Amino acid sequence: MTGIERGARRRPRSPQGEGGRLRAELIAAADRILERTGDEEGLSLRAVAREAGVAAPSIYLHFADKRALVWAVLEARFAELAAAVTDAVAAAPDPAGELRAGCLAYCRFALDHPGAYRVLFGNRTALTDDTAFEQSPGGNAFFILVDGIRACMDAGVARPGDPLRAATNVWTALHGIVSLRSAAPSFPWPPLPEQIEDILAGLVGLRSGTAADGDVPAAG
Repeated sequence: MTGIERGARRRPRSPQGEGGRLRAELIAAADRILERTGDEEGLSLRAVAREAGVAAPSIYLHFADKRALVWAVLEARFAELAAAVTDAVAAAPDPAGELRAGCLAYCRFALDHPGAYRVLFGNRTALTDDTAFEQSPGGNAFFILVDGIRACMDAGVARPGDPLRAATNVWTALHGIVSLRSAAPSFPWPPLPEQIEDILAGLVGLRSGTAADGDVPAAG
């Protein structure tokens, strides 16, 4: 079972006390529409109501507007991504292994679940307000990467620097990997772990094995 429970197309009226179930079904319905279209502009509350099999006014019992509903969808999907990365990191033996495993889990999640990834990074406006990024649905997943790079720097297996800046560059590269692999599947791509290894070596100076502080090249 994923973080977004799949609701039926048509549903009976919820018994009293089952508002949480209706809320989950509305989120699932909105998620299905976003997965199909990849574009928040194609989502309307009326369409969500049809998808969930409820009257449109029922949505306002749980969500003030479309932005709040899209935000809930993104929270659920980013929670799935963060869980996949966290599980992979937990099984790694050291900071370098954790960073590699987390990056690989991110890419595999995106490639194995292209619809879900499109929901996360499709055309949308729910996060284009003044909300701080760390408080947004994707903030937790991103700061797993920041913490992983910081741990490698502290352990001396990555060159010193600003972990936030390094994580931003790594995330950009990982997004490029999954986007291009999806867009050009016939290209002779190297094995995914090797491509990630090259990115981490180039962007954060990550070395295989356990390097001493003095063995890690300085930035620049």
